[in-house]
Amino acid sequence: MKPMAHLGVGIGWRPEIADAVERLSGLDWVEVVAENVCPGHLPESLLRLRERGTRVVPHGVSLGLGGADRPDPAKLAALGERAVALGAPLVTEHIAFVRTSSPVLEAGHLLPVPRTRDALDVLCENVRIAQDALPVPLALENIAALFSWPGEELTEGQFLTELVERTGVRLLIDVANLHTNRVNRGEDPAAVLDAIPLEALAYVHVAGGIERGGVWHDTHAHPVPPVVLDLLAELRSRVEPAGVLLERDDDFPPEAELAGELAAIRAVVTAGPATPVEAATAGSGPAGTAPGTEPGTEPGTEPSTEPGTHPGPVEESVRTRVALGQAALLSALVAGTPVPEGFDRRRIRVQARALAAKRADVVAKLAPELPVILGGPDPYRAAFLSYAKSRPMTSGYRRDALDFAEDLLIRDLPADPAARRRLTTWWRDRAGARPPRRIVRWARTLAGRAA
Repeated sequence: MKPMAHLGVGIGWRPEIADAVERLSGLDWVEVVAENVCPGHLPESLLRLRERGTRVVPHGVSLGLGGADRPDPAKLAALGERAVALGAPLVTEHIAFVRTSSPVLEAGHLLPVPRTRDALDVLCENVRIAQDALPVPLALENIAALFSWPGEELTEGQFLTELVERTGVRLLIDVANLHTNRVNRGEDPAAVLDAIPLEALAYVHVAGGIERGGVWHDTHAHPVPPVVLDLLAELRSRVEPAGVLLERDDDFPPEAELAGELAAIRAVVTAGPATPVEAATAGSGPAGTAPGTEPGTEPGTEPSTEPGTHPGPVEESVRTRVALGQAALLSALVAGTPVPEGFDRRRIRVQARALAAKRADVVAKLAPELPVILGGPDPYRAAFLSYAKSRPMTSGYRRDALDFAEDLLIRDLPADPAARRRLTTWWRDRAGARPPRRIVRWARTLAGRAA
């Protein structure tokens, strides 16, 4: 594994703050959500940043490499196209699952994978498939979680370490997510940092959040708290990261506040020397591995698979076990089925409400006409949350917006005829068809139940 090229201090580029990002003094690089840009029609702001020599890294959110299914070739190709169009040195994604194929359900959010041997085998094979398809190196991010899986066999540090050993993938460590998991799952961030191979570190994320009722919500819509900067300092004491990036996705503050947060991050990054970590080479293990032993093993045990090697394919029975567990959980979160045994039911309810609220927020951003047609944000939100209780998302947020409008029209809503006509026109312009009559919807529902 070659040493990571220096990136410096950067910020997540978002359209809402594009002008401010261009004006930020001393900005070294930016990260962009890969699914939000089109390779042939890059935003002018990103093009100007590139012309100035600012590096741009695409950050994917929809691959679902931790899912039971193999990665979608089309999604991999799309991520690779964005990397090429942006001249990116690498691409990043998440250690998460986001959908299931049986039943077909979309979370619309990053969900944690169980830290089990089965899930790790599936993840490693999916990562190798992605690495073979992508034109640049891949790094994977640890995610924030509201809940833990029952029956986990590995710690976070063990899981990440073995993932690196078996695939050679780089790590994107989000210190805000380490704090989230400390509050929500009782995990020790220092223990994670001590356990993982820091020579595999690509770069670091920093973000804000808020605690409500004993649960930390990783909102990316609040200032970075001191406790997260303290964790950045913890990491910095162990290694000098190639890059550190501030994430902000909503409730964007004034430009001066963004500049102040970047200055605080830079102050932590430049404060004092870090413990040197030697770059790994093919076949070598993490720093600190005892002589004569393979990474991740105890003396007298079988060694782990070496980095970059390709063992035999994962047995379909393993993928099936992972699929069944993920489907049961996701169904409970978005379709109202019973919570699987062993999960914290209160936390699952919190997550389910958060997923529904996120659906409502994203659909309102993608289709801002809907809250206007429905009489404002509050009536829109009430209508959407009622719809979401019985209609899980199956094909992404844009389809969700159309399905929501269709559902209202089939039920002769909104009650105001003028608003209903406006909604009909909106739906027809985007769906290219007439809203189905109730009998068609009933037939669809009955067919679905029979299946």
